[in-house]
Amino acid sequence: MDGGGEAAPPTAHPAVQPLSFLLGTWRGQGEGGFPTITPFKYHEEVTFSHHPSKPVISYSQKTWKLKDSGEPLPMHAESGYWRPKPDGRTIEVVIAQSTGLVEVQKGTFDEKEKVVMLKSDLVGNATKVKEINREFKVVNDELTYVVEMGTNVTSLQSHLKASLKKV
Repeated sequence: MDGGGEAAPPTAHPAVQPLSFLLGTWRGQGEGGFPTITPFKYHEEVTFSHHPSKPVISYSQKTWKLKDSGEPLPMHAESGYWRPKPDGRTIEVVIAQSTGLVEVQKGTFDEKEKVVMLKSDLVGNATKVKEINREFKVVNDELTYVVEMGTNVTSLQSHLKASLKKV
């Protein structure tokens, strides 16, 4: 025992360590659009959490818009798990959306560039959505992402983008 002071934060599981740049809660604003909907803006909170004994990251996301009264109005939420593979480059992700849609994604990550690229392997319980790709990147303590979506009538294209700061 060192006799005092603050305890060191627990280290991440070795499989999660290369993605530790994501860990924490991020808040900011985003915008969305698609050929079949009216463009919109939103506020967002994303949390990546982790217990050092498990090789997985818990993910949760929620968005809201502000009503004219200034009160938040919930829009969308999703949660899931990010599971880095032992090779230190690939990842599997499962996400359940509040709309009932479920995504199984596979992708790659680059610890040095602080980027994660995901492509849908399966989009379940969806009548129109056929594929979803996501790119997350951290630059200068800012998390940005882009979500692309393809439907049964529209090819894969930009749907959402946001910029978030760690809180």
